[in-house]
Amino acid sequence: MPATPDHPASGPAARTRGPRIFDPHQVPVVGTDAHLPALGAERLGEGTLRARFAALRAGAGWTPELPGDGRLIVDSEPAPAAVLVPLVRREAGLQVLLTRRTQHLRDHAGQISFPGGRSEPADHGAAGTALRETEEEVGLGRRHIEIVGELPRYVTITGYDVTPVVALISTPFALHPDRHEVAEVFEVPLAFLMTPAHHRRHQFVWEGGPRQFLSMPWQGRGADGLEHEYFIWGATAAMLRNLYRFLAD
Repeated sequence: MPATPDHPASGPAARTRGPRIFDPHQVPVVGTDAHLPALGAERLGEGTLRARFAALRAGAGWTPELPGDGRLIVDSEPAPAAVLVPLVRREAGLQVLLTRRTQHLRDHAGQISFPGGRSEPADHGAAGTALRETEEEVGLGRRHIEIVGELPRYVTITGYDVTPVVALISTPFALHPDRHEVAEVFEVPLAFLMTPAHHRRHQFVWEGGPRQFLSMPWQGRGADGLEHEYFIWGATAAMLRNLYRFLAD
């Protein structure tokens, strides 16, 4: 699922009234959220995760900090979609599995995203969409995936009504990425992403007013064995920020 809230969709349904941010690195950083506490190990374990979703299913109220990107840049109603937020069980703690899209794609080339996409009638719900798209994009078998719960929907500026489906991933597993769509699959420690000091706020002007988006750049070793910066931003970063709030509350 594309990670950016600020890059217009293409095709006949799209209108290019939105900002075209081709290189989010160039948008000024106006601050971080270092004043907010990082989540400790007690908040990042499976027990807390299960308890929070159990409370949500039981009717406990919770409102996400970021329900969406704001004003849509497409004329149609948002299309239902889902992404999997895969939390991989590792000895060092839970890791978030993410993908980097290939550079030749027409839309959102090279961006960091969760596996996911538009819902289809045969999916029978957001979890079905997330499981199907994950299997198609990265080849992760369903037998390794334990769905824990769903976060509230997130509406992207490009017209997707996205349900984040949070799941625990058992190891070992083998991946078989779709090389047309996925350039790389990598993991980021959940603890890093749940540290607001790593949540950078970028600001730009659109339609006469300020607009912001989050980024969470991660420096890690790629499939080639070299260190790279993985620039996590847009809708992917926003959904991770909502996960932070969900686990912190």
